[in-house]
Amino acid sequence: MSFKSFKLSSAIMANIDKCGYETPTPIQAEAIPKVLGGHDVLGLAQTGTGKTAAFALPIIQNLADRRHGQVRALVVAPTRELAEQIDENFRQLAQGTGLRTVTVYGGVGKGKQVQAFRQGVDIIVACPGRLLDHLNSKDLNLHQVETLVLDEADQMFDMGFFPDIRRILKHIPSQRQTLLFSATMPKDIRKLAGETLTDPVEIQVNLDEPLELISQVICPVSKRQKANLLLHFLKEETEGSTLIFTRTKYGAKNLARKLEKSGYAATSLQGNMSQNQRVKALNGFRDGEYTIMVATDIAARGIDVSRVGQVINFDLPSTAEAYTHRIGRTGRAKRSGRAVTFMCFDDQTMVRAIERLQGIVIERLHIDGFEMATETELKPKEQRQGRGGGSRRKPLGNRRPQKQSRSKGKGSKPHAKKAGNSMKKKKGGKSSSTSKQGGVFGLR
Repeated sequence: MSFKSFKLSSAIMANIDKCGYETPTPIQAEAIPKVLGGHDVLGLAQTGTGKTAAFALPIIQNLADRRHGQVRALVVAPTRELAEQIDENFRQLAQGTGLRTVTVYGGVGKGKQVQAFRQGVDIIVACPGRLLDHLNSKDLNLHQVETLVLDEADQMFDMGFFPDIRRILKHIPSQRQTLLFSATMPKDIRKLAGETLTDPVEIQVNLDEPLELISQVICPVSKRQKANLLLHFLKEETEGSTLIFTRTKYGAKNLARKLEKSGYAATSLQGNMSQNQRVKALNGFRDGEYTIMVATDIAARGIDVSRVGQVINFDLPSTAEAYTHRIGRTGRAKRSGRAVTFMCFDDQTMVRAIERLQGIVIERLHIDGFEMATETELKPKEQRQGRGGGSRRKPLGNRRPQKQSRSKGKGSKPHAKKAGNSMKKKKGGKSSSTSKQGGVFGLR
């Protein structure tokens, strides 16, 4: 099949050629004709399979030959990064059609967005919170919306956006086309589909299969050894850049800073950054200025960087579905990729959930000098800390800023002194090239 079979306009076909698209992906081949035909669609496909173009191309085709300057298509996305990515795709594919797009999200001033509304816009790509701000302030009306797209709907549930979605639906016509796209299918998505879609066409493409181009490994490791195990993998030669995921914003910022001080071209992407900082970090990662990005799950969607060679889960995510999105940042543009996940003792339940979701057992990779602590090894440390026997710094990626704990004597050492001891090898264990380098991360 080729894009010519969809009978798109000559301007859109020229844009497809400029973008380097050769043949439709499976989700595009199935979804585009249904969207062109006016059907509601529930599209389910793995991340990185071209879902954005699957709805952008038919929307542009349906809007291009009619009146301009009124909001006729609304795309709702969970994060700023994803909104920007979708908007960029629309702009590339809509060149020469006269259609105008704008992104709407918080963290930036409202003035430019309001100005764009007044000048006339056809397609809005928005995050729920700021969109509701504009609707409540009557800066914007959506009475002419013909097509609504809810993209990455499963993440919107994770982030608690469902009440906002319900409020937004009250501002748009009930007679409309609705498209719901997601890479995973939790029960809540079925609930949302039932409330928003009318007689939908359901399209599923390799939903339960792992991405074939991504090799996955699980590395058992104790929490105190995670930093040095990260160094072990960063020293290996890999093609492309590295995306590292942590669970907390502070963990991402702190780990990126440590890597930068150690000589790596590293940056972070997390929710406490301003929009300008986030754009600078993301563009620098795309352009190769930074070879390593440490990020929270806001980077699990909306990052389309074909040169990501490996994803490292320094911390596991809170859901199995989030893992699917994380590893989908590699293995893009028909290139192979690697996903490495650090598994501590208390991560085993989540790993089993991930394996159930994928229907596979992920290979365990045991590295000499690194091993996962057992429950009995963890309890004595917790007991010693509770008795005031000295506190340890939490592993990178899980720390939060804390006040200095109270000490029992004038000669008490600062926390950093204690943390360095946690990097020593276990008695009788094998040492590795990385286990001796706690100072590289500043863990003295």
